[in-house]
Amino acid sequence: MVIDSTTKWVIKDAEEKQITQLQKQLKIHPVICKLLVQRGIYTFDQAKKFFRPSLRELHNPFLMQDMDIAIQRINNAIYYKEKILIYGDYDVDGTTAVATVYSYFKKIYDDVHFYIPNRYKEGYGVSTIAIDWAKENDFSLIICLDCGIKAIDKIAYAKEIGIDFIIGDHHTPGEELPPAVAVLDPKREDCNYPFTELSGCGIGFKIVQAYNMFHRKDASHVFDLLDLVVVSIASDIVPIVNENRVLAHYGLEKLNNNPSQGLKSIMELSGIKNTLSISDIVFVIGPRINAAGRMDDATQAVKLLVAIQNERANDKAAILQKHNTDRRVIDTDITQEAVDMIIENAEQLAKKTTVLYQPHWHKGVIGIVASRLMQRFYRPTVILTLSNGKVTGSARSVNGFNVYEAIKECDEYIEQFGGHMYAAGLTMEEKYVDAFIKKFEKVVGDTITDDQLIPEISIDAEIRFKDINEKFFNIIQQIAPFGPHNMRPVFMAKNIFDTGYSSIVGENHLKLNAKQSDSFAIKGIGYGMADKYDLIKEGQAFDLCFTIEENTYRGNSSLQLNIKDLKPSES
Repeated sequence: MVIDSTTKWVIKDAEEKQITQLQKQLKIHPVICKLLVQRGIYTFDQAKKFFRPSLRELHNPFLMQDMDIAIQRINNAIYYKEKILIYGDYDVDGTTAVATVYSYFKKIYDDVHFYIPNRYKEGYGVSTIAIDWAKENDFSLIICLDCGIKAIDKIAYAKEIGIDFIIGDHHTPGEELPPAVAVLDPKREDCNYPFTELSGCGIGFKIVQAYNMFHRKDASHVFDLLDLVVVSIASDIVPIVNENRVLAHYGLEKLNNNPSQGLKSIMELSGIKNTLSISDIVFVIGPRINAAGRMDDATQAVKLLVAIQNERANDKAAILQKHNTDRRVIDTDITQEAVDMIIENAEQLAKKTTVLYQPHWHKGVIGIVASRLMQRFYRPTVILTLSNGKVTGSARSVNGFNVYEAIKECDEYIEQFGGHMYAAGLTMEEKYVDAFIKKFEKVVGDTITDDQLIPEISIDAEIRFKDINEKFFNIIQQIAPFGPHNMRPVFMAKNIFDTGYSSIVGENHLKLNAKQSDSFAIKGIGYGMADKYDLIKEGQAFDLCFTIEENTYRGNSSLQLNIKDLKPSES
């Protein structure tokens, strides 16, 4: 996203006394101590634990409500040779969850199978079509992952026809739980599990971990699946703290050193050569897995993720690669059409929301389009299209505004909706679209503040260029994996001057070469920021906010700044 001149720079605070005390213990740069204090780390022992995550820190899965019941039901199913179906959502989190649980149980029990609902024929969550299919094919146990926590009627129906459900979900339950044999969800009010922010695949991992522990099998059988778990953690944007940080740390280690055949094929086909980070999963691996469900059938994604043979995995990866290419063309076209609808309409531009409807838009990419429009126009956004006779939509929100609650205020026009503060999905009759657009604009207009409609950059600390070196960077890297609640640190430096060697590169990027009065020159890149070039060439001082990264070119590595924004210095 290109940040404009109205962007707020917000500097995070931290208690100076705590920073000083920690710096005395660790004897590292006080800026790094500030980063640690911001993350709730105040002592040497806490820092040691943070910098050296251990699999021993994983919580006992049997602390999760109903886990003992779930494992006993699976044991009975295997003992009595029942057919077991692993069921999951069609996104990255759902497909990796299914692949994790299926891969584990397939090695010890032959009659286990998987099912992913079709986005276009069945929609999100547990479907009656799937339950009927399971009955016709003699399945008596369904392990449902990344969905099902609100599927009360569907699971009651399954129970009536002799199919038991184990729900493994991470979404917030309603007032009533579904009538499943076991409901595994750390967000249950009566669940005392120590961590509530696992991904759907994370819940699946806890199921296999519990089964493995119950049967006293070697833990390697479970830890071999961590590359799938980290893909879900990154792609589903769950907080990378507590147990998720441990799972992500070791998942990345597995992904980089010994990935499963399916993930290895995706990495090879996408041309990844460097050490993978959470960001690489989000922007390279995740979209390719997601593309199967967006463009066709997510069953293809699971077949790839559970593939053992190299040729089979490569074939499946090629299919996903094509789907992702097609998806990019479609979402680019729809985004441009949507942008034109806004900028060519003065009334649209003046609104505090973006709500657009075109019946021909592809259902599989409206979430991506909503995200792009929210970033460009920075206001709560809902993109709607027509699918199977119903209008379906995807919503995204700006920082600090609860789009889920805003949609809830319009529930008289909505047939079904779900989500959270920053993202939601909804379904309605086509005849209610205009009324919904008006009501949503009024609800948002009455509740959102002007401040919330201004983009914001959160800055961790101010730093001097002279302090940016390999040692400093290497310690920063140990704070990784970076992600929600543990983002890559953003720094600010004041009174920077161009050395005369800055330039515009590519179509629209700023290549920076700059220094402070007491420092060496340092290079940086500002993607899409060529419009800032005139500002720095005027010779005046400017302030910069950025992250620090390593740039490798022709085998040589050097530090560079990834510029987030710059503006004239006040002094």
